[in-house]
Amino acid sequence: MLDLVRWNPFEELSSWHRDIDELFNRFAGRRLGGNTSAPAWGEFFPPVETYTKDGQYVVRLDLPGIDAKEVEVTAERGILTIRGERKNAHEAKEADYQYSEVFTGRFERRLPLPQGVDTEKLQARYHQGVLEVSVPLPQALTGRKIPIQLEAQKSIENKAA
Repeated sequence: MLDLVRWNPFEELSSWHRDIDELFNRFAGRRLGGNTSAPAWGEFFPPVETYTKDGQYVVRLDLPGIDAKEVEVTAERGILTIRGERKNAHEAKEADYQYSEVFTGRFERRLPLPQGVDTEKLQARYHQGVLEVSVPLPQALTGRKIPIQLEAQKSIENKAA
């Protein structure tokens, strides 16, 4: 026997909404959705992640196929700027391509640094296509572990007696 299922038009619209967002993000270079640091059409925009570990603020960028000599790291007025260029590794004419999602050209990422970091202590390492920039966090931002004091068991023992 066939079961009847109530049709929900909003469920279909929600699915279409996600599909249209993905389409625009793919072709508009992720500019939609309020991300003002997103690239313009056709720009290379390397993915970045930031985290804290062992009292260090760490920024990592995936830069596969980019020579470390083509990357520049600067810090000014609390902003970390990473610039570089991905050059075309092979000589192919546009007409020879079937399909390509590989971007070449200049890129720039600007990221705010936590307040109070000493930019003179910035360190940058490049290994196997990953750039890692780290800087020690000020003591005020690293936090501290607060011990929990336990109450004495006497008050519980007195009630039992």
